Amino acid sequence: MNSTTPDAIPDDNSGNNSDTTDTDVCSEASTETILVRISGPDHPGITAGLMELLARAGAGLHDVEQVLIRGQLFLSLVITVPPGRDVMKELLLFGWENKVEIDFEVVKDPAVGRVPGLVVTLIGREVSPAEFGAVAQVLAAHDGNIDRIIRLARYPVLAYELLTSGPDLEAMRRDLMKVADTLPCDIAVNREGLGRRAARLVVLDVDSTLIQDEVIELMAEQQGCLDEVATITAKAMEGELDFGQSLLARVKLLEGLDSESLDRTYERIRLTPGARTFVRTLQRLGFRTAIVSGGFTHLVERLAQDLGIDHAYANTLEIVDGRLTGRIVGDIVDRAGKETLLRRIAAEEGIPLDQTVAVGDGANDLDMLNAAGFGIAFNAKPVVQDAVETALNVPFLDAILFVLGVRREDIEAADNEDESFDTSGPLPDASQI
Repeated sequence: MNSTTPDAIPDDNSGNNSDTTDTDVCSEASTETILVRISGPDHPGITAGLMELLARAGAGLHDVEQVLIRGQLFLSLVITVPPGRDVMKELLLFGWENKVEIDFEVVKDPAVGRVPGLVVTLIGREVSPAEFGAVAQVLAAHDGNIDRIIRLARYPVLAYELLTSGPDLEAMRRDLMKVADTLPCDIAVNREGLGRRAARLVVLDVDSTLIQDEVIELMAEQQGCLDEVATITAKAMEGELDFGQSLLARVKLLEGLDSESLDRTYERIRLTPGARTFVRTLQRLGFRTAIVSGGFTHLVERLAQDLGIDHAYANTLEIVDGRLTGRIVGDIVDRAGKETLLRRIAAEEGIPLDQTVAVGDGANDLDMLNAAGFGIAFNAKPVVQDAVETALNVPFLDAILFVLGVRREDIEAADNEDESFDTSGPLPDASQI
């Protein structure tokens, strides 16, 4: 490493010295491709001054990467130096003047193009060296590598994105998902590339996903049959009962309940923390959004209107003379129905299926999750987590944004710049983040 202290800056006669110095090596290799590494306290003007120096020297710039961590700059450049110009000496002087460390290394040229690999996202209240180590061990076992680590969020959870590469991506992905089950944080694994960046439609389940509640249980509580309904709901979500048949059985128990119960139920609904932030950010990114629910249109359509969601589908309760009849009108939105709706909405929006994201928690969401380009089990039942590639178990819905590569700082900056968004209404976001 070349130090940037004054003593280390070579004098004008250093090139005539018969002893070989670090600077001599750099000068002799001036036609080589040089990796320049710069580190130290950041301040305005470092990059501008550096590029001005290189431009004046006629150096070629072939690659550049910069990271800033807690005010410390880490900047790397790959350059070529024209013969007869001692750019290394000028860089050392530049480093000394700017109080940053600079060192050099001859690297092979031309650079080998990077083949897209996997994107591994670690999300949790804590992400420790053990989690990073577990990922690194899987990669090492497959001759893989971590090419870049990016912190996406530090609040309300920690989130890191790791760009990884290796010769056998499928085997790496499979083993990463296996190790994810043993760790206290969540791990999401995607293939790197345009497909991940091109997602344009997000379809959400409602009960226990977009909201914290099971709507039919809130209604059953008013009817006095909560325990019976909750038992049937639990078995249906675990996949032990056919959803359509279980829904008809539960709705039958609501027979005679007054229609005002729907308004009373809506007032009790609790959004999942981060729900408003999630939907608002998707809208800013240009995503189309939809909710498909095994619940009821009277509530789901109102929820979509309050949140600004583009599409809403659910079951329609039959109401006669102001009372629920205990029957459903029309087709039931069940497991197969949710997948059908995902496909229909994507077709209506002109969005390819591989550019869709589906989020759900119950067995009746499985077909939709598997049909989407990217299916996410959110605080899901075990049968669902075992059947999909990505599962999140943090309590914040907007953590899904991190899996999509969105940084927390970008979300907050957009909120600060746009003071016009409305956070009022009957459904307060518990997290207000």
